[in-house]
Formats: sequence, C-alpha cells, structure tokens
Amino acid sequence: MVTTLELTLLVIALALLFGAYTVIKAVKPFIVNAVVGVIVLFLASALGLGVEITPVAVLICAVGGIPGAILVMILAYADIAFAGMVMPFGAALLA
Repeated sequence: MVTTLELTLLVIALALLFGAYTVIKAVKPFIVNAVVGVIVLFLASALGLGVEITPVAVLICAVGGIPGAILVMILAYADIAFAGMVMPFGAALLA
C-alpha cells in the first residue's frame, strides 16, 4: 500500500525535476551565447586583429556573447581598449 509520505516525496521529486528542466531550458541560450562570444574573441586574436585577451575582455564576451565580442573588437580597432598586441596570438604560438 502506498503511504502519504511516499506520495508526498513523489510529488516533491516531480516538482524539482520540472523546475530544474525549466531553469536549464531558460539558461541554455545564455551559455551558448557566452561560449560563442569567447570563441569569436579567441579567433579574432588568432587572426591578427590586434585584440588583446584580458580577463575583462573575456568577461565582456562571456556576458555579451557575439555583440560583446564585436564591441571588444571595435574598441581594440579604435585603440580605446583591449589593443596593444605587437604579435598576434596565433603567430606567437608558431614562432
């Protein structure tokens, strides 16, 4: 026979499962956007666009995604911030 405690635990477990699913479903696009933004930042540095990879630039790209990476590249191109690499990141690895 099923007790009230077992039914209560089943309902709580199902509520937690659906709650976790909802949270993961809501957060997933932000995680993908952040990863793509950081990849774009590293590619810009490897291709020699003169973008310096700093913790602040990575944070901007992680929070802002692709628009954040474009902002960092524009600021580096305008010599306002995140600029100053003499040698591109990719060329430094090959040298």
